[in-house]
Amino acid sequence: MNASARQTPSRRVNAAPLFCALALTLLFCTAALAADGLLWFDQGRPTEQARQAVGILAHCTEDGLDPAVYGAGELGLAMAEADRGSGLSSEAMARLDRDLTSAMRRYLSDLHYGQVDPRHISENYSPRAGSFDPDAVLENAVRGKRLLEAAAQAAPPFPLYSELRLALAQYRRLAADTARTPLWKEKLPPLPGKKVELGQTYEGLPMLIQRLIALGDMPAESFISTVYSPEAAEGVMAFQERHGLEPDGVIGRQTVAALDVSPASRVRQIELTMERLRWTPLLQAPRVIVVNVPENYLEAYEVRGDEIELKARMRVITGTAPDNRTPIFDLEMTAIEFSPYWNVPYSIASKELVPELRTYPNRFDRQGFEFVAGGSVIREFSFASLDAVMRGEMRIRQRSGPKNAMGPIKFVMPNKDSIYLHYTASPRLFERYRRDLSHGCVRVEQPVELAKFVLSNRPEWDETRIREAMDAGTSYTLPLSDTVRVVIAYKTVKVRDDGQVMFFADVYGQDRLLDRALRG
Repeated sequence: MNASARQTPSRRVNAAPLFCALALTLLFCTAALAADGLLWFDQGRPTEQARQAVGILAHCTEDGLDPAVYGAGELGLAMAEADRGSGLSSEAMARLDRDLTSAMRRYLSDLHYGQVDPRHISENYSPRAGSFDPDAVLENAVRGKRLLEAAAQAAPPFPLYSELRLALAQYRRLAADTARTPLWKEKLPPLPGKKVELGQTYEGLPMLIQRLIALGDMPAESFISTVYSPEAAEGVMAFQERHGLEPDGVIGRQTVAALDVSPASRVRQIELTMERLRWTPLLQAPRVIVVNVPENYLEAYEVRGDEIELKARMRVITGTAPDNRTPIFDLEMTAIEFSPYWNVPYSIASKELVPELRTYPNRFDRQGFEFVAGGSVIREFSFASLDAVMRGEMRIRQRSGPKNAMGPIKFVMPNKDSIYLHYTASPRLFERYRRDLSHGCVRVEQPVELAKFVLSNRPEWDETRIREAMDAGTSYTLPLSDTVRVVIAYKTVKVRDDGQVMFFADVYGQDRLLDRALRG
């Protein structure tokens, strides 16, 4: 033991010069690197990281990005020339190093944050919080030789994004298939009448069936005929379901219009949806509600760390185009109002309700309306009060009850546009496939389920108590102890759990705006 103890100090003394030498070497290398100032070259030749960077830029189409934006072709040629040892001057090498750094920096920024500011096309998301710094990420990735991993981590973390990458590759292959692209060279012939049903003849059926086969909605061995068969109707229904149309198997104008959209156009639609995912606020709150306007569905998620669980899904009714669009933004839900009043916005009162009440005054009492002036409530109808409403001196509100436009519950999200989630006095409208029917607010099909989700951290508010509050007939506002994040989204492409790609109509023309912004 004594001998061993005596040897220990001697080992430490002997190791010191080695550690000092290593430290000096590292310092020398770092100083040399800093003096050289080049990120992608070592001793005048491109590094492996430089080759990877050129490859990443060349294949950025897989993420719906354009290699030409980053000069991928020119950078690839220049790097190949440098790799052959053609003897670049120090100035040319420095310029190429800067160009590649600039291109990769822009690529990482576009991949993470998006290529355009969503506010330029009236999609008013809050700036995404986070510590993603493209310059720092790039330099650390190159120094640490983990460029490929860094590029993968820069992409949006949503599962839908990965699914859309696969869908994009699928539709790119279809768009490039020279045997099938001629199927979309011309539009389908006009329908013989308003629609085609089983047993009827339509000259466009052979081309229609071939399109359905190419898209995977009918088997490859399907019989092709000008007579509309049950087999073809099944394929039409599968297509309709994937494209937000009522799956009735009837070939109408909307179905023909959707079938006329080429795979190349669908490629662009997927790219636009991927761009929107780069803006979408991350699901960082414990409970998040996402309303997808083109799909007219709401999904409620519970978030625990990296785990995201879907807790509820329901139909919604959104604002009509073009005058009553539901705004695209993210908000915080702060309260639930049971048996709410409906404070009629001035825009609706002046354009619709006041003219209606001038013509049919008896509807004022029948629908449970009243005038409000300051703190005074006036339940007697008068044309003078209508005039005061038009001058902005009074407002109209609707009392709680079965005819209230809000229904028995309202989910409060403070915002300048007075947009809420609420139920409705006309639940039959949820049965429609096209549901952009409101003045801008979002009507929810299952308000009790949504309230249970929002109040999941309040066990005293069970389903029985929620229903009692909704039926009480007396307005009561319940502040939320923990706010719930609400994201109003606009995605015209989605991938189902079975891998089927779904497309929805560009109801507000937002895809057209985004396409122009990207091309500009």
